[in-house]
This record gives sequence, structure tokens and C-alpha cells, in this order.
Amino acid sequence: MHHTLSILLQNEAGALVRVAGLFAARGYNIDTLTVAATHDPSVSRLTLSLQCDDAALRQILQQTRKLVDVVQVAHPATALAA
Repeated sequence: MHHTLSILLQNEAGALVRVAGLFAARGYNIDTLTVAATHDPSVSRLTLSLQCDDAALRQILQQTRKLVDVVQVAHPATALAA
């Protein structure tokens, strides 16, 4: 199943690598990835899409939230369904 995640992360060197490394270490390929500045210069928004089942998505969300550089992780489709 196709999923899109929205992640707010600290705008620091290496933050993107740590997030992408988490996905690579778990064997999940990132289909698309976009990073942009927010109105807060210390925070960037990362939007990425990937293919995985719902169980894997739950695991990815939990593990991504544990990264030090990550401020917030959202799965917009889940938020709309809730």
C-alpha cells in the first residue's frame, strides 16, 4: 500500500541522513522525498512516500518518532480517517 508521511525535523546537518538511514536499515525504499524550510528557520518539513503494509507503517512511525532530530511525524491519510 502507498503511504505519504509528513515529518518535521530539526534543520541541522545530518538530520535527513538519519531519517533516510532508518528507512534503509529496515529495508524500506523511499519512493519520493521532498524537504523544504518552514516559517521557523530551525525546523524543516520532510514529505516522503513509500510502499509498505499497515503493520510496517506503524513500526516505521514509532521508530521515526524516536529519532532525536524528529519533532513530529504525521500520516495525513490516517489523520483524515480518524
